[in-house]
Amino acid sequence: MSISKTPSVVTLPKAEKPYPSILAFLASAFPGISRDTWAQRIREGKVLDDNGNPIAADTEYTPSKRIFYFREVENEPVIPFPETILFQNDELLVACKPHFLPVIPGGRFVNECLLNRLRERTGIADLAPLHRIDRETAGLVIFSVNRKTRGLYHELFMHGKITKTYHAIAEVNRPPQGDRWIVQDRIVRGEPRFRMKTVTGEVNSESHIQLLEVNGNRGHFHLNPVTGKTHQLRLHMSRLGFRIINDRLYPDLLAEQGDDFDQPLQLLAKQMTFRDPLTGKPLEFSSGRTLLL
Repeated sequence: MSISKTPSVVTLPKAEKPYPSILAFLASAFPGISRDTWAQRIREGKVLDDNGNPIAADTEYTPSKRIFYFREVENEPVIPFPETILFQNDELLVACKPHFLPVIPGGRFVNECLLNRLRERTGIADLAPLHRIDRETAGLVIFSVNRKTRGLYHELFMHGKITKTYHAIAEVNRPPQGDRWIVQDRIVRGEPRFRMKTVTGEVNSESHIQLLEVNGNRGHFHLNPVTGKTHQLRLHMSRLGFRIINDRLYPDLLAEQGDDFDQPLQLLAKQMTFRDPLTGKPLEFSSGRTLLL
C-alpha cells in the first residue's frame, strides 16, 4: 500500500439543505473509492479539517469548508528512471521529467510522481508545478518555489508568454505536402474522457509544426504549441497524418496494456524561453534528452 506523504484537498461545495454528511459527499465525489473505505479512513483519523484535526462521522457539513485526505493506492507502479534538476533559485525549479512519470499524483500514482519526488529530494514542501505535460511525455517542467511570486510566473503560461519547443519522431508514410504547418482547431474532451477530440466551433488551440528531416518512414519534427490544451500536440500531429511513434491514443485508441519501458512515446518537451517577470531578464532552459531518428 502506498500512502501519499502530502495531503490532497477538496472544498465542500454549496448544497441544498438538509446538508449531506461529509461521508456521503466524499463517496459521491470520488466514486472510485467505496463508501466503506471512506468510513474506515474517517474512523482511523485520516480525513482532516482546516486545522489539521481528524473529522468524525458526525462532523457537520459546512459549504466552502476544506477537507484534507491522503491518497492511498495498492501496488503503486515504480518508474525506474530518474528526473534531473536543471535549475533552482529562490523562485523557480526547472526539472527534466523521464517518460512514464506523472507530474502530479493521480490514478495509480501517489508518491511516484515528479512533484513528490522533488519535494522529497529538495525538502521544499510548498513546491508547485506551473504547468503539466503528459505522463508519457519526457522533458521540461517548471515549478514555483515561492508562493508569494507564484502568480507572476503562472500568468506567463496563462497568457502565452512562454515559447515552448517540443521534439517528436513520427511516422511519415507518404511524401508530405510541405514542411511547415499551422494547426488551429477546437479541442474538447472526448470519450473515453482521457482522450481528446476536435470539433467545430471557436478555435481554442494552435500549434506550429516543422518537419526537419526524414529517414525512411520516420520524420523528426519541431513543435511549437501556442496554446496548452491536453494532448494538443499528439492530436495535431495525428490530424496532419503523422502519428507520433509509440502513441497509444492517437489516431486510434489501442488496447490497454501495462507500460512498456522499451517503447516510450517519442515526444520531448525540449526547450522553454521567457522573460523573468521579476528581473526582466530573458531565461532559457533546455533538456539534455534527445530523440533518435
